[in-house]
Amino acid sequence: MARKDRLFSLIQILRDGNLYRACDLAALVGMSLRTLYRDMDTLAASGVPIRGERGVGYQITAAYTLPALNLTKTELEALHLGMAAVGESDDTELANAAKALSRRIDGVLPEDSAAASGWSFATYPFADAARGFQHMPKLRQSIRARQKMQISVGGDISKLRPLALDYWGRLWTLAAWSETGNGFVTMRVDQIDSLDAMPAGFVDEPGKTLVDYLAWNKARGQRVVKP
Repeated sequence: MARKDRLFSLIQILRDGNLYRACDLAALVGMSLRTLYRDMDTLAASGVPIRGERGVGYQITAAYTLPALNLTKTELEALHLGMAAVGESDDTELANAAKALSRRIDGVLPEDSAAASGWSFATYPFADAARGFQHMPKLRQSIRARQKMQISVGGDISKLRPLALDYWGRLWTLAAWSETGNGFVTMRVDQIDSLDAMPAGFVDEPGKTLVDYLAWNKARGQRVVKP
């Protein structure tokens, strides 16, 4: 299994917030303990809120928090460039959020800090880097409007009821009910080739709601024996 697919599988298992032993996670995903430990370190370093340690177990905490940070000038510049890239996105909501976040960071930086020089939001030609956000506006709009979508991934076309978007350490996923497969699916947004809103909307039906999806996803994780 490719590394990115292993990481995605681990996130899907851990997202219910329960504590899992390393040996159970390794067995479910099909990897060695050594690889499991390395992947867990990678997830933690990428921003996924994982709590745990070897010999005890791992779990994802519910909340994402950003404690006080002391950033070097280089680190601050990297954050600035990231905000600029998002600001180039066609996703107006994310672009506005990037500008607002930039103003907030600018407001708390010490006036005598060398790193503060040149922080204020600027637009850079990073349109190519921002193209990964191209599907987000349509997905969010369809979730809010309860609009069915036709989505193509790897040549396979599915008719979906989009339910929610989740962010897990730089990875966006879409939770949906598939009318094509008659079941719940979780897919990575970065793997979507194309999508189109369908004329038909949808209403909540027993067994096909977001609450049902969360229960279904939790049940999948219960296949692993927990301590």
